[in-house]
Amino acid sequence: MKHLKALRKYFWKYRMRLGAGILFVILSNYFNVLSPQLMRFIINYVDSKIAFSSQPPVMRLDEYDVVVRKIIESFSNIDSISKVVIIASLIILLLALLRGFFMFLMRQTIIVMSRHIEYDQKNEVYTKYQQLDTEFFKKNNTGDLMNRISEDVSRVRIFTGPAIMYIVNLVSVIGLSVFFMVKSSPQLTLYVLLPLPILAVIIYFVNSTIHKKSERIQQSLSNLTTNAQESYSGIRVIKSFVQEYAMLRYFTANSETYRRNAISLARVEAVYFPSIMLLIGISTLLTIMIGGLYYINGQHGITLGTIVEFIVYVNMLTFPVSAIGLTASMIQRAAASQKRLNEFLNITPEIKDKPDAHDFEIDGDVNFEEVNFTYPDTGIEALKSFNLKIKKGKKIAITGKTGSGKTTIAQLMLRMYEVSSGSVEYDGHDVRDFKLSSLREQISYVPQDVFLFSETVENNIRFAIPNAKREEVVEAAEMAGVAKEIDGFKEGYDTMIGERGVTLSGGQKQRISIARALLKKPSLIIFDDCLSAVDAKTEQEIMSRLQQYLNNKTAIIITHRVFSLLSFDRIVVLDNGRIAEQGTHEELMKIPNGFYAKLYTRQQQGRYDDDDA
Repeated sequence: MKHLKALRKYFWKYRMRLGAGILFVILSNYFNVLSPQLMRFIINYVDSKIAFSSQPPVMRLDEYDVVVRKIIESFSNIDSISKVVIIASLIILLLALLRGFFMFLMRQTIIVMSRHIEYDQKNEVYTKYQQLDTEFFKKNNTGDLMNRISEDVSRVRIFTGPAIMYIVNLVSVIGLSVFFMVKSSPQLTLYVLLPLPILAVIIYFVNSTIHKKSERIQQSLSNLTTNAQESYSGIRVIKSFVQEYAMLRYFTANSETYRRNAISLARVEAVYFPSIMLLIGISTLLTIMIGGLYYINGQHGITLGTIVEFIVYVNMLTFPVSAIGLTASMIQRAAASQKRLNEFLNITPEIKDKPDAHDFEIDGDVNFEEVNFTYPDTGIEALKSFNLKIKKGKKIAITGKTGSGKTTIAQLMLRMYEVSSGSVEYDGHDVRDFKLSSLREQISYVPQDVFLFSETVENNIRFAIPNAKREEVVEAAEMAGVAKEIDGFKEGYDTMIGERGVTLSGGQKQRISIARALLKKPSLIIFDDCLSAVDAKTEQEIMSRLQQYLNNKTAIIITHRVFSLLSFDRIVVLDNGRIAEQGTHEELMKIPNGFYAKLYTRQQQGRYDDDDA
């Protein structure tokens, strides 16, 4: 239950709906418990009239509710038994209608409130996901994240809606019923309620079992969702390696785990709910048996009407009491789900705005000062005593083998990670002094792993600037060398792109991603090996266009290739997190047995070894 404390802010936000809903539940049950009292009066009245027609009926008005008392007093001027019965029946019908009306209002307040809370909580979780660090998404599966924002939030909604409604209903029904039962006959009430302590003991022991099993179910469901999500995303790889059967076996194993956990919980509930119904049945039996004996022996003022009243009360308690198990299960499942949500909601991002962060303007100067960086998840030391100064408007190429630290430089410039030591500065300001939104808005970044949304081509390019005009989008596409191909699509820029750009070639995806970055027209742009999927001719076309576009802009191009068309101001060669070589193309070619010289020679000869990557 402690995990559900996180929901208090939502209950406070919607306190008016919650308060009104509780009031409607109480009013609905209040009009419900008046009917048994009116039934008792009618049965006693008819029995009295038939058995002792010469005597007026004996009534103890103090045992009735004030509303029922007023109704009974209105019958004093009516001599006809039939009229009394008909009028009383109509009043019982009216009470039922009033109860139904307040039940409608009850659901319109509490259930609608739960939908508002569900909406707010999903937004909170989604917002939190966007605030968390890159490291977080490396450690957590997409399927698990999806399951928490969908399945877990839905289970919590069941608590904030139906469970709350059932709890208030349970308390009000039991409270009102027991109150009037005690007023009518304390002795009979004691026997009728005798099975309830047994019920409480059963609920206490079963709740912990339900909670543990609910946690296991949610975890196995997350694994199942992750498995399915990865299979759908990698379906082409699965088919190309003919691994459908192997993946099916893996999915079946996860599905079997979920099935066993779900069936285990269902077995507990299968014993639980019938046990509750059995105890309710015992209460009904005790009412008839003991109440009948009291009536026969004329003890404790028990009448036929009292027995009927108690039977109606017991049946009235059937659903609320049986719902104790259902409600307990809802609460335990919600607590398990909220615990999983709290695990993420309580994470404080390592990378966040400092209290005194500013919206500095980036002019284009970049400085890496004695930067050391180690990836926290793997412990790999990516950069070691790294120093690099880039002046505004300069074009820098960074190359090196795989794992030499090229992409790490881009990640640190965007502050996706925090440096272990040293500093990254823009125009003399430490990157940590920038507001994150301001920093990233001023930098265009084309990542190595291109990502496109399931949207139109135009909206994918416009993602950088949502209010950009069509002319600007077309211009960016032309600069990226993809405009002709877009025009060749059946629907042009309105063509829908499949999930993650599945309908496009690798080169098309890369160039659309480049167009997205160019649309921002920033003072600093980073290309992270973003032309690997295009042919040499297209590469030359793009680079010639970029040469014009990058005029007076600071550009960092991370690549495995050596471009001959774009005249770089400096080429930086990385090796094992350090700068091994740097200089212009001509300077680096003069270094005997230099990495750059060998790479250039091999590429000119048409050879490109994996070792160069």
